[in-house]
Amino acid sequence: MSMYYTYILLSSKSHIFYFGSTKNIKERLKLHNTGQVLSTKPHLPWKLVWYCAFETEKQARDFELYLKSGSGKSFAYKRFVSVALAKDFKEGRKSSPKSTRSKSEG
Repeated sequence: MSMYYTYILLSSKSHIFYFGSTKNIKERLKLHNTGQVLSTKPHLPWKLVWYCAFETEKQARDFELYLKSGSGKSFAYKRFVSVALAKDFKEGRKSSPKSTRSKSEG
């Protein structure tokens, strides 16, 4: 059975979050970190801070879209990335998190 993933990345350079979904999380992270994803290329390198597996592509995509909404971002920051944020603040973050939008890859 194939799984589909929704994930959150954190840029070590610009301290922004990126929300995405994919069928192959390892390959997708590699694409982000080798500059092959235009929307994330300026913010290299990226760290995977959270992911979740779903049975269908629609479920993963729908959850990605929810996380990109205002209430979804609040939920994600509070429940999924609070540890990453705490560490990031210790390492130099000066303001609240921002996110970039992604086009889902199948």
